[in-house]
Parts: sequence; structure tokens; C-alpha cells
Amino acid sequence: MGLLSLSAIANAQSNSIESITANQQGVNIIIKIALKNPIGKAPIGFSVSNPARIALDFADTSNATGKSSIDMGMGELRNVNVVEATGRSRLVFNLNKPLNYATTIEGNVVVMTIDGSGGIATAVNSVGLPVAPPSIGNVKQNLKDIDFRRGVQGEGRVVIDLPSNQVAVDVRQQGQKIVVDFMKVGLPSVLSRRLDVADFGSPVQTVTTTQQGENVRMTIEPKGLWEHSAYQSDTQLVIEVKPIKEDPNKLTQGTQGYRGERLSFNFQNIEVRALLQIIAEFSGLNIIASDTVTGNSTLRLKDVPWDQALDVLMQTKGLDMRKNGSVMWIAPKDELLTKEKLELEQKAQIADLEPLRTESFQLNYQKAESFKQVFVQDGGTTGNRMLSKRGSAVIDTRTNQLFVTDIPSKLEEVRRMVQKTDIASKQVLIEARIVEADDQFNRNLGAKLGFLDLRNARGGDAGYQLSGNQRGAVTGNYLGVGEQTGQAKVTDGSYAPNTQFVNLPAAGLNGLNPGSLAVSLFSAAANRFLNLELSALEADGNGKIISSPRIVTADQLPAHIEQGTEIPYQVSTSSGATSISFRKATLSLDVTPQITPDGNIILNVDVHKDSRGEDTRGGPVINTKQVKTMVLVENGGTVVLGGIYTQEERDDIAKVPFFGDLPLVGYLFKTTAKKNNKTELLVFITPKVLTDKLTAK
Repeated sequence: MGLLSLSAIANAQSNSIESITANQQGVNIIIKIALKNPIGKAPIGFSVSNPARIALDFADTSNATGKSSIDMGMGELRNVNVVEATGRSRLVFNLNKPLNYATTIEGNVVVMTIDGSGGIATAVNSVGLPVAPPSIGNVKQNLKDIDFRRGVQGEGRVVIDLPSNQVAVDVRQQGQKIVVDFMKVGLPSVLSRRLDVADFGSPVQTVTTTQQGENVRMTIEPKGLWEHSAYQSDTQLVIEVKPIKEDPNKLTQGTQGYRGERLSFNFQNIEVRALLQIIAEFSGLNIIASDTVTGNSTLRLKDVPWDQALDVLMQTKGLDMRKNGSVMWIAPKDELLTKEKLELEQKAQIADLEPLRTESFQLNYQKAESFKQVFVQDGGTTGNRMLSKRGSAVIDTRTNQLFVTDIPSKLEEVRRMVQKTDIASKQVLIEARIVEADDQFNRNLGAKLGFLDLRNARGGDAGYQLSGNQRGAVTGNYLGVGEQTGQAKVTDGSYAPNTQFVNLPAAGLNGLNPGSLAVSLFSAAANRFLNLELSALEADGNGKIISSPRIVTADQLPAHIEQGTEIPYQVSTSSGATSISFRKATLSLDVTPQITPDGNIILNVDVHKDSRGEDTRGGPVINTKQVKTMVLVENGGTVVLGGIYTQEERDDIAKVPFFGDLPLVGYLFKTTAKKNNKTELLVFITPKVLTDKLTAK
């Protein structure tokens, strides 16, 4: 098997095109391409509508025909070009108009059928019998996708994915539009739309696709000067619209060809000047021929555009043209070049002899030093960029003036440049609103419980108590129950020791002390006391902090505004000495605006919202919140740069083991704390372009 594989690879690499023959069957053209070895799959092919041609690529194949071009002259097929490149050969079939094709393989022969009627091509075998195409069922074929792209040279490309490579496509120009008809295909509803692609910067403005009966029509609307071409590779059709840069000294613009009204010539040995007169009368142009235009010419042209006939005549007689408005001057090329050279030399001589003048230019908004690089190359002292050889410029930074000495034409150029550049920069008011909202909820519950026994206190013996403190004695007679503390009160006005043996009160919140409720239960003899104190605190707070820094700056100039405090802290050195350092906790806004030609504003924004946090041994902690971005905003519009949302939920329980888990009674042996805090930070930016009389308020 390994030897067979190596042999197959060797045969594939050594394959070659042996011959190319063609015959015509009705309007169709059957082309047979014979190769040295059989091939497993059809060659890759694509077609181009302008110029009309079909190309087939044979991989790992050489050209063994011995020819690079084969004339056919059969129907709409003119000739075939054979181009051999590294690792492949390409056959290019040049047609008179775009036509569809189909291919089939019979051993080492590729049979190609070109449908001369312009419809869908049907593949045939070597004896001319149709080959049944693969069955695709009765489901109507639909266009798969329509896309638009912009090329690197500013051209617009409409890319259409066809359901198969046998879809008949008719691409034609109607006035200033390109109309494309896809025969016998459907259009999904998602593709039946009008694409507005003007923002891509290509000649194409809109692409409209609609269903028309059993066909689909696409209308492409470009603007300006343009030319189009279309090419198809397998199931992908690309329609390319290129912009044309107009050259007034050329009869044709771009590569589309000539557009003049057609005429026919058949002259033998006629004077060139007489031919120019005939073309001028036919086209309506104002043609002036130089006295040096002489000689005779023989022309036989049939149904040729007049601009092509004029171009052919000028090329054959070595003539060229210069256009000035509606007048065309025709003369020999050498004469035109010599005349233009003389004109340039005369202008240079006049500039060398013309008297110099000195003029001052007062700058109002620009710095005079910024013109140094305009007048002097690379900031040096020699080599004028804008002035003539005798020109000079003096820059006075104190009065912000330019003193230029040169010929009047150069002074006029400097004046126009100063008028365009020395203008006031537009001012932009940037208003930022920083909203920091919080929603806080806290709840704390706690209890204190104590027991005191005073049965033997009056006899001088110590009583008994259950508390977290040491056992104590009470003297005197008992009169009543103390306030909230759960302590017994005696006759001399003193209080019994603390009798709390469960001490889990509610904690305070944000400087608020919890409320409490105390109850004492005692026996009929007033010698046994049970003290209970319940404490609770619930805090619910809503807050909103709004900061609104504003700043005005010029177009494309950075601006900074800051407000806050500097926090001092001590820093110890290695020698043991201390020094004071500072850390900033500020609200700051750094922004650089750029006004676009359409009136929108591009903002490069950096917003800091810092605050003081906890104190540590190394100094205070700074809590930082920052938003840094670049956005495009319309003039006067508001954009949300970003938001930071945080939520903290916490449940804390402190209890006496076992007792705190008892039902109902367990609440007397534990304290609970619940926290639910929400904070949100939003940054809003509103830029406004200020008019001359508008100021920040």
C-alpha cells in the first residue's frame, strides 16, 4: 500500500495538460481538456463578468501543449490562455460576454460546456450527451447570504453566497445603477432588505434585494465616478465597485472603456487634421489642432465609440491632448512637454527677478513658534519649506507676529495658510455627575439574664447569685427592685452586685445605642430575684452622594480638575526618625475632548472617586473607585460610563451552647445581628460644544 501511495503522488505531481480542443453544438461550446493522467475531482473554477472570462485551475499540473495562447474563434469564445505557475496551471477562456459553464470528468479528460444562450449550463460527456446533475429534490433553492465589505483601496464589495454554482446570474449597468438578476432562485425573508452602506466610505450607497416572481433582483446604487466588475468562484459571487479618480487630460476614466457614441470610419490616406475635424463635428467637442499636426492616416473602424477612435488616432500619430474647460488642444507629445517645460522655467525666472515684499501677520490664536517648522525644514536654519529661494521669515514671540519677506505669490500662500490655521479652537464644557447611592439595613437582638438569692442576707450570711461576676453580700433591709439593671436595692440606698449570669446585649450601630426592656420577678418574701433585660436595635438608612465636577477645555487639549483632602501619616525611617507623608483622597476628572467633523465629541475620560478607609500601621487605606474609557457622544448628549454595584448580606449569632438552641427559651441565651447593605456607583458624562458667547454656569 505504501508503494502504491507513493506512486499515486508521483503521478499527481507529474500530471500535465496534453491538448485543448473545442467544437460547437448549437449555441453551446464543448471544450475537451485532455490530461496525461486521470484526475479525481473537477478543477477549481471561477468566472469574471468584466472582462468576460472563465478560469479553471489544475493543481500539480504542467502545460505540455507547447502553447500559451490558443485561438478558438467559436461562438462567444475568442481564445484560451494557458498560464503555468508553481505547482499549478490555469486556463483562461476569454469571452465576448459573460456566460455560464459546467464541467464533468471522464477519466483523464475534463469536458467543459459553455452555454451560449446565457442560461444555466448543462454538463455533457465526450460524445455530447447530457450528464444528469446531482438530485437536489423539489425544494426551491434560496440565496444563502448577502454581505458587504470594503476593500483596502476604498472599493465596495457585495458578496453573495449562491445555493449552487449553476445559478444563472445577469449583471448589467442601467444608468447610474448596477442591476443583478438571479434566475429561478428564492430569497429568504431575512435577506429581503435594503442595506445602507454609505458609512463604509466606498462608492456604494445602498444595496436593495427583492423577490420578483421566480427570480431575485439586486439593485446597487453607487455615487460619483466608478466602475464595476463581477467574478464568481464556485458558489460565491462578488460584485466589486471601484472609485475612479478623474484625470481631465484623459478621454476615458478608469478601466471600463469608452462611452462615446458609436461611429464607423473607412478612409484611405486621409489627412489627420481632416479626421480631427470629423470627430469634432460628430462629438460636439471644441478641438484645436496645433500647426505641427500633419500627415495622413488610413482608418477602417466599424461601430466604434468616437472617443476610442480619437484615442487610436492620437496613439498612431504620436499626439497628445490637453483639456482646458470645454476646449481640447491636440499637438505632438514632444511639443506639449516642451511647452510645459518652458512655462515652468519662465515662472521660475520671473520668481527670481520679481521684487520682494515684506508683510507682517498678527496671530491671534496660534503661537508664532508653531510656524517655525512650516518655514524651515526640520527646525533648522536653512532650507525653506514654503517660501521661495529668496524668501525669509522672522518669528517674534513677544508680539506673536510673523514677518515674511518674499514675492507676492508666496506672500499670498502664507496669508491663506494663516487664515486657515489661525482660528479659535472650539471650547467644550464637560459635566460629570457621579452618583453613589446606598441602602443599609441592620437589626440586632440581645438579652441579659440574672438570678439573686437573699434568704440569708439579713442574718449576716452571704446570699447566693448566678452571674458572671464574683459572689457578693447585701446588707440592710430590702425595699424594692432596681431600674433596668436587674440589681436589688437595700435600705441604705446601695445596690447589690451585678447578678447577670447571661450577658449578650445587642450592639450599637452607627453611633446609636440599642433600646432595652428590663423585668424583675421576685418571690412573695422578696428574697429571690430573677432579672431579665431585652435589648434591640434596628437601623434602616438610605443615602445618596452626588458629585458634579465641571470643566471647560479647548478641542483636543487635556483638562484636569480635582477636589478632596490630603491625609497626613507618619513614616519611620531605618534610622528611627519619623517624617510626615500625605496620601490623597480626592475626586478628580481628567478628560481630553475631540470634536469630530459631524459635530459629535470623542472623550478620553479618567474619573477617580477616592475616600479614606481604615487606618493601618503603614498609614490610612485609600478606597479607590475609577472609571477610565474612551467614548463617542453626541453634542449635548449624556452617556453612562460605568457602574459599580455591591451588595453585602451578613447574619451573625452569638449564643450560649445548648441553651441557645432551645426552642423559644433559646432567644434568652443568644444575640443576633443581621446586615443587608447595597451600594451603587454611576458616572454620567455630558459634553457640550460652547458657542462664542456661551460660558460655563
